[in-house]
Amino acid sequence: MKPGRHLGGILLADVSGYTRFLDDVQIAHRDDAFADGRVPPAYSMMAGLLEGIAGTVDPPFTVVKFEGDAVFAIAADADMPRGDAMVDWVKRCYVEFADRRTAAGEIWTCTCDACSRSASLDLKFIFHHGEFFVQQVAAHTDALGPEINVAHRLLKNGAAALLGVLGYALFTDEMIHALDISLPDAPGLTEAVDGGRVITARAIALAP
Repeated sequence: MKPGRHLGGILLADVSGYTRFLDDVQIAHRDDAFADGRVPPAYSMMAGLLEGIAGTVDPPFTVVKFEGDAVFAIAADADMPRGDAMVDWVKRCYVEFADRRTAAGEIWTCTCDACSRSASLDLKFIFHHGEFFVQQVAAHTDALGPEINVAHRLLKNGAAALLGVLGYALFTDEMIHALDISLPDAPGLTEAVDGGRVITARAIALAP
């Protein structure tokens, strides 16, 4: 996107269990994989999963940056699928992630408790809609604004407890209305964000 003010979609695709998994791997392999400065296979696998997520969502979204365990992306309204097509697209993205996770597990050589938990990694999507500003700083492009902050605050929400799974997609009402998404059977939830603002959303389970 060109620098300036835009109205569109905001996406965060976040790998659940990422931080704990890497912390556990570091503890379990502190005397071998980390001993000589080599990058442990677990770290390479996580990088591969994040790159795979970025390649799946871009396009129709444009990846802004990687944020640790999450991919942050934005999209113009005209570039995003609408209605049921949007929901179908999200489900396909999740299936591709699950396939990559399975493929990584099939070639995994370490069976320690820490590495074996790679199968428990899951993916959640946060979708919000609103105004944001794209700016260029040297060779880096970033997207900023209050609605970007709202999307990030929603990474912590009650959807997993409500649905009983870690793999899900959360659509704020702003996103639902902007793209004419119909989710009549999706449970609703209310989340408070900074400044006393209350966001209402619906969530769908992606994990089986």
